[in-house]
Order: sequence, then C-alpha cells, then structure tokens
Amino acid sequence: MNSQANPEIRIPLTTAGKIIEAIGLLLLVSFWYFTLSSYSQLPDIIPTHFRTNNVVDGYGNKWNIIMLPIIATILYLGLTIVARFPHKMNHLVTITEANARKQYSIITEMFRILKIAIVIVFFLIAFETVQIALGLPDVLEKWFLLIVFTLVFAPIFYFLIISSKNA
Repeated sequence: MNSQANPEIRIPLTTAGKIIEAIGLLLLVSFWYFTLSSYSQLPDIIPTHFRTNNVVDGYGNKWNIIMLPIIATILYLGLTIVARFPHKMNHLVTITEANARKQYSIITEMFRILKIAIVIVFFLIAFETVQIALGLPDVLEKWFLLIVFTLVFAPIFYFLIISSKNA
C-alpha cells in the first residue's frame, strides 16, 4: 500500500464505460419498476428474512419490499461517487505517474461492474421475496447464495488480479 499521495488523474468515461453505466441504470430503473408494480399484488405480510436453505424465518409489512431498491440505489450512488476518486483509494500496488492511469481505470471499471452486481443481488432478493409471498415456486432455490456470492466476489477477485498484473 502506498503511504504517499497518489497522483490525481481524471479518468475519462470510455464507450465501454458508458455502456456499462447505461446497463447499470437500466437495471436500477427496472428493479424499481418491478418492485413498485409488484407491490399491489403482495399480501400485507411478506417474508423478510430467509435461512441459507431459503426457509423463511422472518416476516414483516409489505412496505419492507421498498427498502430493497432504496438500499440498492444508495449503494449504487455511493459507489458512483467513490469511483470518481481513485487517487484516494488504497491499491494493491504502488501508484506512480507511470501506472496511475491504468490502475485507476481498472478500479473504476471494477466499481462499475460492482454497481451492476449489487443491483442484481438486491433485485434477486426482491424477486425471491415476491415469488414466495405470492406462493409461487422458488425458481432459484439452492442456487441463490451461490449466485449472490459469485456476483459480488467474482468481479472483485478478477479486478484485483488484473490490478496486480498491471503494476
């Protein structure tokens, strides 16, 4: 980790970055649409907590379903803001004038992908909640946790490896 100040370089938004951002926003809007359009169909009491085997062990008011897109939106916006300051972050490698642009590009791309992953994870939680609340089949069943962990940790590990190879 670098103890001295990292060079402050602005990373321009590439075409690929714009596409990833558009996908993230589209997913976030779709998530809100799904949640709000499902709300009226939900019973007054819905599942709010699941054990690892997707057995419901907590219930609450259907307003709780609205918290999922709210939290996802807050995290999405937070990661958007944080990604604008890659020079303020700790990196696996020492940041120099020579590697700063590449390292910052890697970390900002990681945050873009993580934003998508987080929206998908919360979307899946809402989807599972709606399915179970409406008495519909649990389509993800035992795969839910594997999907969630893969969506969150695969991009992190991938980008950390890429970052360390581009030192």
